[in-house]
Amino acid sequence: MSGLFVAFEGGEGAGKSTQVARLDGWLQEQGISARLTREPGATPAGERIRAIVLDPTSSLTPRAEALLYAADRAQHVETVIRPVLAAGGVVISDRYVDSSLAYQGAGRALSLPKVRQVSEWATGGLVPDLTVVLDIEPAAGLARAAGHRSPDRIEQESLAFHERVRAGFCELAAADPARYLVLDASGDPDELAGTVRGRLAPVVRLLAAR
Repeated sequence: MSGLFVAFEGGEGAGKSTQVARLDGWLQEQGISARLTREPGATPAGERIRAIVLDPTSSLTPRAEALLYAADRAQHVETVIRPVLAAGGVVISDRYVDSSLAYQGAGRALSLPKVRQVSEWATGGLVPDLTVVLDIEPAAGLARAAGHRSPDRIEQESLAFHERVRAGFCELAAADPARYLVLDASGDPDELAGTVRGRLAPVVRLLAAR
């Protein structure tokens, strides 16, 4: 059996990092060690890309932005994700391909097929076993995020932009319900974590038994 790849997606302030930590804690209780990672910025090169794309002073065209995210993802998949999965391990990522489809495709109004094509080339077609979309009203999510730090370049975008991003995530999930789990991110974090555990329990039992 190969490894397990889970990605958490959603708008700003949706609580992705919280749910990543909850899932990791549960896996540890099952005797499973997971590799926690994120996009952008999981590699040395990715950290430099992250600094560019999130810097409020950066002036990037939508295409340049999309290509930078794809470059980060190519390095991420090749040097972090695939080696862990090839060894039968578990990867939990805070953002993955769907973020590009939602932010650059829907948010920036770039051609969705083109963004998808670039992302598939960057990843070699690697798709998560499960993508958890934490759905939240953009205004509420942005307010949450603002309570933790100064807004980055993406967070400073208009509410209309973030509404398009949210719609993009929902459309992606609706098109492939077998691979997605959409949760109301305004709900109790423990209950959300429990729903994720319930979805993953069958495969986790198999991993723990190896």
